Amino acid sequence: MQFKVRPAGNPHHGAVLHPDPRTVDVPPDHFEVAEDDVLFTATLEATLAVCLYDAVEEHGALLHLRFIARGSSQTDVTDRTLASDLLLLDRCVERFRSAMERGVDIQGKIAASVEAGEPARLAADAVLALIGEYLKDAGVRLVSREIEYGHRVHLRFRPSMGHLRLE
Repeated sequence: MQFKVRPAGNPHHGAVLHPDPRTVDVPPDHFEVAEDDVLFTATLEATLAVCLYDAVEEHGALLHLRFIARGSSQTDVTDRTLASDLLLLDRCVERFRSAMERGVDIQGKIAASVEAGEPARLAADAVLALIGEYLKDAGVRLVSREIEYGHRVHLRFRPSMGHLRLE
């Protein structure tokens, strides 16, 4: 009995199922909406990211917001700051919904990097609670929340697969 060994570099084997998508970097206080397979990236440093996707369609969005605390202590988050965050969130959700045909199962993930210390944590908790309630009212099911304290992280979010990774 004889066996033939084929070279490992056969072009007909090992097809790529998911080619690398285009990369879109989202700076703080901005959002991006995509109707195709993309990889959203952001550097989280005293910021948060709201990641939206549909579990059926490839559509997705990423909103990148700063945690801004003003006043005598960091826990004094002003109404103006919260109002501008909610306005950006509302615009992002609206544009995301308009890009989709059906919107069968809209899901959200939140990732954040919060400065070390109790005042920063309290300010972040207030903003995150407000955003969580907004998403709930908007019919977005929040499936995960990842918060890092005291250091910068790099976010990679691929909405078409629902993958969120912090590095």
